[in-house]
Amino acid sequence: MFESPKMSLSDVLGRDYVETVARASAFLGEPIDAGVLEKVDFYPEERQRRSLALLSEVGKPVSVPFSTDMKGAPTNAFARAAHPEASPLTGLDCYRVGESGKLYLLGKSEHYHTPLGHRFCGYRLIDKARALGVCNATHNNTRGYITRLAEYRLIQAANGLRFDEDEPMKTILASEQPHVLNRVINLETGSLAVEAGVKMMLHRFYRLDESFPEPKYAGRIPVFFVMADEKGGREANYHGTTVITQTMRGLWPAYADKLEEAGLYKVVSVRINDVDDFREKIGRYNRAPYKTAGFLHEIILMNYGGIRLTREFLQAAYELCRASDTPTLVDEIQSCMWYEGMFLFRLYGLEPDFAIVGKGFPGGEYPASKILTTAEMDTLNQFGALVTNGQEELASLAYLVTMHFSAANGPLIAQLGKHFENGLAELARRHAGKVARTEGLGHLAAIHFHSLDEAKAFAGALNARCVDASAQIYKRNCPPAVLLKPPIIASREVLDALLGILDDCLS
Repeated sequence: MFESPKMSLSDVLGRDYVETVARASAFLGEPIDAGVLEKVDFYPEERQRRSLALLSEVGKPVSVPFSTDMKGAPTNAFARAAHPEASPLTGLDCYRVGESGKLYLLGKSEHYHTPLGHRFCGYRLIDKARALGVCNATHNNTRGYITRLAEYRLIQAANGLRFDEDEPMKTILASEQPHVLNRVINLETGSLAVEAGVKMMLHRFYRLDESFPEPKYAGRIPVFFVMADEKGGREANYHGTTVITQTMRGLWPAYADKLEEAGLYKVVSVRINDVDDFREKIGRYNRAPYKTAGFLHEIILMNYGGIRLTREFLQAAYELCRASDTPTLVDEIQSCMWYEGMFLFRLYGLEPDFAIVGKGFPGGEYPASKILTTAEMDTLNQFGALVTNGQEELASLAYLVTMHFSAANGPLIAQLGKHFENGLAELARRHAGKVARTEGLGHLAAIHFHSLDEAKAFAGALNARCVDASAQIYKRNCPPAVLLKPPIIASREVLDALLGILDDCLS
């Protein structure tokens, strides 16, 4: 079973802070119930056993269906993609009850952002904080204590420290050395977090405003490296929905061409896991009039067939980037919190200049992404990358709850991820005529097929069995793949049940 931290608000936030908030609330005439100070059992054994008992009900009607003509006011694209029968009435742990009344298994964690499933008990601390009087809304100039504490804990985790290791943090926070992550900007979405990193990269070529000094590489054309698709194009990378990052993945082609023709910036795709290609291109684009502006990458390409970049490739690429003064940005929106230590880049032994986190950390409770960076890259003024709602206090508390659970269960998370990965590999061997290969690492996984029709049929069969999974069918040059990403609270029994359904559908 999973370790279940038992923590109160005082355990997570400190007694002094909690008592001070209580006194301030009392002054405002809001009485404080003693229950807000009690400990919360994050994932009780009784809850874990009850969750296991639900496995046998997956795919069955468990509730009265909800029937309605309410379609909302979606765009055409959203209307075509809608599946209201699977929309949640409620959920618990690794399950969701859809409007159809059937019980669904979270095969991809509600599109990758609920590592602790639905209604995780640890998040009851958020309700207690609200009852205590903690306000959610703050602003950049009034970042609350909980947000500041979450920043501190993120830097501890990103540097491999335990939460009780405060002395080493003094050195880390004071460091001016390159590649030491010790700065955090709080944003709303991963798109905005990556955009902040891109702006910091561009700042070495262009001034944010006239108050800034001449940039280090003024007059050179900035070149961004991203991961190539199988045809050498840009469809393999995905770093958000801002215009700049969309041009990096092949969208707005005429607009992107004009930007390149004008010499504003250039995007170059590098072949997946090909060190020689990376070496040749970084040499080519570090000669005038060009200069490499940055290398942006995920580690598991969950928007491109779940393909995994190898440790050897990324370590070699980082060495080449360091030698050429090319900043590195690891986009962990997909992978953060699904691995022991919370950050996959640490397992790879990487030292990025920027790390993007979100989705997994707030556990689906709030939209709350962040960019971690270094003193060297801390070059924008406050208005260069801010967002009004980025430092919400209760969102930061969700971060802290998720982090404490992950820290208590790191080895088990790694063990279960390996079990799932091995189970998929065995399925691929057993169904070699149908499955081309499996991809990914641990919980982040993809099953590749020989044709798009086969992938679509398999995803459809899983959905019919009420397993949440999807086929990537919206990219021309993407391997035909079905994506999976079970929550990290999925026990061995849940993973085995999921593997059994996959086996049935392949058969």
